[in-house]
Amino acid sequence: MRFDARELSWAIELAEVLLAHFEDRERGGFYFTADDHEALISRPKSFGDESLPAGNAIAARALLQLGYLLGETRYLAAAERTLRAAWPVLQRYPEGHASMLQALEDYLDPPRILVLRGASAAIETWREKLDTGFAPRRWTLAVPAGEPDLPEALAGKPARPGGEPVAYICRGLECSAPIDSLAQLLQELDEGHGEGHGEGHGAHEDAHGG
Repeated sequence: MRFDARELSWAIELAEVLLAHFEDRERGGFYFTADDHEALISRPKSFGDESLPAGNAIAARALLQLGYLLGETRYLAAAERTLRAAWPVLQRYPEGHASMLQALEDYLDPPRILVLRGASAAIETWREKLDTGFAPRRWTLAVPAGEPDLPEALAGKPARPGGEPVAYICRGLECSAPIDSLAQLLQELDEGHGEGHGEGHGAHEDAHGG
């Protein structure tokens, strides 16, 4: 995907509003209405899919994606609390909670994030090559060199001098050393660099408090 600083800033703003005004801080998950909404008999908080995917599942997945990308543990912790809150219904009726199961997969088995840095034309060539084929558990983010005001987690992954492209393979909160050759990067991916289950959080039982 192409990097857009405005979209990233907007996503962070939405995440902060979500945590500040919609989260059930005692039991986990997110209410359908904000804390400054008119008083209701009951504030709904659903985990199951209906005609649309469950809002809590979308929130959990978005927080996981932002948390992994930015190294923001607050987002990851909020997603974990949501999954813990949903765990009883996931056990009883998993077929009605497909979107929440996808969020659980992202938590237990974090997708790989490829961060490309360098001159725009160069990293676009790399991105096009990496986006060929089928890799649903991999995201590629191309961030041009010289992009101002980057979050620390992205600013700390610099391009090479002169704008030469470089890649970082990240999984969970861990990233590889910089890779400055497309051939080497493709080889690392073919060899399953960073593959495994439960990396970044440690164990499947974390989702249900085992």
